[in-house]
Amino acid sequence: MKIRFSFASSLLAVLLAGSASLAFAEAPVKVSDGMLTNSSGMTLYTFEKDAAGSGKSACNGPCATNWPPLMAKEGDQPSGDYSIVTRDDGGKQWAYKGKPLYQWTKDQKPGDKTGDGANNVWHAAKP
Repeated sequence: MKIRFSFASSLLAVLLAGSASLAFAEAPVKVSDGMLTNSSGMTLYTFEKDAAGSGKSACNGPCATNWPPLMAKEGDQPSGDYSIVTRDDGGKQWAYKGKPLYQWTKDQKPGDKTGDGANNVWHAAKP
């Protein structure tokens, strides 16, 4: 009986730890050289036309072709300064401090930040 209880307790601990890690998963974002980057090290950007905390993205259609949103995956959960907004097409996008995050198609390699300052409305996202 003691062994069974010990096994059940261990199994419960593993299951709770696994579900806790899913519930508190962080955004797929890193900080590199003072900027937010995606998991591949590519610079992330914010768009001045996005209203912080609105839960929406102002960059859709052709805009999103040039500035692909940092999409959240099924089951991703917001945590800390990271939230998830719903796009016009129903997709889910990561946001930092309420501002949706984007990539720039003209950045070719990790560390590029060619979109910073584009049209005076795009800015490298900083923590």
